[in-house]
Amino acid sequence: MTTSTALLLADLVGVAVFAASGASAAVAKRLDLFGVVFVGFVAALGGGILRDLVVDEVPPLAFADWRYAATAVVTSAIVFRWHPHLARLRTTVLVLDAAGLALFTVTGTLRALDAHVPPVGACLVGMLTGIGGGLVRDLLTGEIPVVLRREIYAVAALVGATAVVALDGLGRTGPAPLTAAAALVFGLRLVALRRRWSAPVPTFRPPPHADGPSAS
Repeated sequence: MTTSTALLLADLVGVAVFAASGASAAVAKRLDLFGVVFVGFVAALGGGILRDLVVDEVPPLAFADWRYAATAVVTSAIVFRWHPHLARLRTTVLVLDAAGLALFTVTGTLRALDAHVPPVGACLVGMLTGIGGGLVRDLLTGEIPVVLRREIYAVAALVGATAVVALDGLGRTGPAPLTAAAALVFGLRLVALRRRWSAPVPTFRPPPHADGPSAS
């Protein structure tokens, strides 16, 4: 299997996973068939479109290759049809989202490197590719985007993107090292969820006498 074929398969798997994540979130919000498919479609392809626009690949693969759109639509429709058999939808969404984050981070970073984006820029492109789909999904379903909460999300993507750039610098871009990088993102995200790791937030302290009577 060539590197380009492996990258395409990883990309399509990422599309399917994020489509399932978006569709599951839409089902949990009790949207109709069109709403479920639309949220799944945008969640699956949003990160990739952003990546392609940044690396100046026009038109984006999501529009140029029918397999991307077909994968997103079919996966979303399957989730809509079989959602009664998906127990504990919230857990399903979180696991699928972690898998999509891992796959899109790796493929986004690799495509940036192939486009000769410098290492730091490639890390940022990989991170944006990974978090883009989940960001759009949360906005469409009326949730505060995960990337803006205290949870470790964008940080996990950035760690994975950095690992891919480091492996590329060492000349190790085969399936096994890249799978390990994806597993790193996936594992870090799930462990952060289970152990409730979070980034620091500012401490809010109300001004003194805020609730007291005003001075005369």
